[in-house]
Amino acid sequence: MVSFIDMKKLNSLLMNDAEMPLFLDYYELTSGQANFDHGRNNKITEIYYFRKIPENLGGYMVAAGLEQIIDFIKNFRLNKEEIKWLKESSKGSLSDGFLDYLQNFKFKGNVNAVPEGTVVFPNEPILAITGNSIDVQLFETYVLSVMNFQTMVATKAARISYASKGKPFLDFGARRAHGRDAAILSSRASYIGGAAGTALVSAASKLGIPYSGTMPHKFIQERKSELEAFREYAESFPDDAVLLIDTYDTLKGAQNACIVGNELRKKGYDLKGVRIDGGDILQLSRQVRRILDDNGFPNTKIIASSDLDEYQIDYFVKNNAPIDMYGVGTRLDTAANYNSISRKGGVSALGGVYKLVEEEENGGVIPKIKISSSDKTTLPFNKQIYRKSRNNLILEDMIDRPSFTGYEEYQKILVPVIEKGKLVYDFPPLKEIKEYTERQLSYLPDEYKRLEDFEEFPVKIGKDILDAKNNIIREKLSS
Repeated sequence: MVSFIDMKKLNSLLMNDAEMPLFLDYYELTSGQANFDHGRNNKITEIYYFRKIPENLGGYMVAAGLEQIIDFIKNFRLNKEEIKWLKESSKGSLSDGFLDYLQNFKFKGNVNAVPEGTVVFPNEPILAITGNSIDVQLFETYVLSVMNFQTMVATKAARISYASKGKPFLDFGARRAHGRDAAILSSRASYIGGAAGTALVSAASKLGIPYSGTMPHKFIQERKSELEAFREYAESFPDDAVLLIDTYDTLKGAQNACIVGNELRKKGYDLKGVRIDGGDILQLSRQVRRILDDNGFPNTKIIASSDLDEYQIDYFVKNNAPIDMYGVGTRLDTAANYNSISRKGGVSALGGVYKLVEEEENGGVIPKIKISSSDKTTLPFNKQIYRKSRNNLILEDMIDRPSFTGYEEYQKILVPVIEKGKLVYDFPPLKEIKEYTERQLSYLPDEYKRLEDFEEFPVKIGKDILDAKNNIIREKLSS
């Protein structure tokens, strides 16, 4: 027997702003409840950073995601319905007193962070949140989810931009992104990292990113001939005709595009471009360029797509492929740390972490670290990145305490974003973040930006931090 679905119960699962406070792991609530029960809610600082850069993603990262995190922190407040659900679903494990604390929540602490688009390196503090222990813990899952993902995608986009040597590329990856929210966030991050625009209309609508597109193979398959399809499309978009030429035979498609291009010229328009979406793109682009030129279309652009990444684009550039623009999808929006030439890679995830580094008690500051294993031992104290530059080139970074003096030649990279619960940072428009990223990358010497065989950027750690770390290790291991 077939049962009918109650349409009222269908759920898109897209979260609205009011539902965002539940975007947390349960242990953030259980630890908060236990701290609440025992009166432990001292002021602490937790820092977001990454220990290492994923394989095949180079020697630097581009920080992204701050605006969404600050929006989450500023608007974190559970409503009555969510409180009721937590009370019932936890079966009394979460007390009325703690739930009241959550319902009346308002963050009154401080946030310092590097501006979005800043070039950062392993172990550097990217985001530092200071506030009551219960409060700061509640942000962990959202911070890690947003910062890890957008930073990965922005970095991937920056590498693609570096490989393309000035040729524009578009984000084509929404259909392969890991979910609907990820598609919009990846469009945002890829634009920050260097993409010229996106194919995703909702991202363009929400973020003001330029959007663009051509035609699907389906459009051509629906017509009796490829030529008929090209003609109909050009009639609808005479001033923006970009024709997909690889549905059947790419070279024949280029010839058909030229026929339609001549018809457009008689109406006062020109053939804007053709797109190749498969096959031996290097060889095909050369043959298509020759066909276009021989038929009087030297200004018609060639756009390439089909599982591209920085390694493929670097290969095309080094072999003088006559490609004018790239559409990059799957490997951009999933931030694939996969070398498509060597066929080597790892897990496409940035292992950013959010760790306690200090606690304030009785007027003093107590440094905190996690020891467990050598590769996961953390650095104590709240921190600042001091960056040394000369002649518009970044030379080295120093990680040290925010109040440390003696770095007159260095610039402080983390800036105040929230002070005592009040937003003090003026978030720039997305286009300005993109331009800032371009400047940041121009300041980074080429030896650190190479796709392969890059050098490790010098990041030093202050003596106070190292001494405190070693002292805590000796104390904990001897007790």
